[in-house]
Amino acid sequence: MKILSIYDKEFKEYGRVVKNVDFTALVEAMKKTPCPDDVVYEPSIAELEALPVAKEISNVTYGEMPIQIGYCNGHNCMLNALEYHRDSEINVAATDAVLMLGLMKDVEDDFTYDTSKVKAFLVPAGAAVEVFATTLHYAPCGVDGKGFQVSIILPRGTNYDLKTSHTKVNADGSAPNEDALITAVNKWLIGHKEGGLAEGSFLGLKGKNCNLNE
Repeated sequence: MKILSIYDKEFKEYGRVVKNVDFTALVEAMKKTPCPDDVVYEPSIAELEALPVAKEISNVTYGEMPIQIGYCNGHNCMLNALEYHRDSEINVAATDAVLMLGLMKDVEDDFTYDTSKVKAFLVPAGAAVEVFATTLHYAPCGVDGKGFQVSIILPRGTNYDLKTSHTKVNADGSAPNEDALITAVNKWLIGHKEGGLAEGSFLGLKGKNCNLNE
């Protein structure tokens, strides 16, 4: 799979490089977080949110909105799914990592998406990117089979358990409306049939389950 750089002009449609915040302390703290053989996601880590940079991120990047700082770490080379939020997400790479990204404008009226449209971007260690709310994304990938450690910053409350019931996927697997895609607070998910997702998830990704190594 061709890997582009976040500094290439193609990335501007998906996000931007965040340059006006010093993420050094967050990157150093992230290096102490676990990096398992699979993938682990933690939406909120008190030790990361206690860093002085947390307030700066809230004030400067999110316009004083309350935020949460967690991480997605581990080993991965597959797409498996794509998700989106109603807000931008900040990814801060403590190690080199690759993001597989798509665009919401390419999601069909039936909420399916062709994975041939996915592009991969290298985020070098120490860099931070804003992934726009209109960008489809999921777990990062490691480089050359190595593990990745990426801090995930979102508006507070995102990715937590839902408190009310939502529309179910139809018996034939189709989605009657967008509400059938919601799997957590502020999280809409389109999965791949080979992605190993929970039963009842909307499996609307068409085409190959992208592999970074192919």
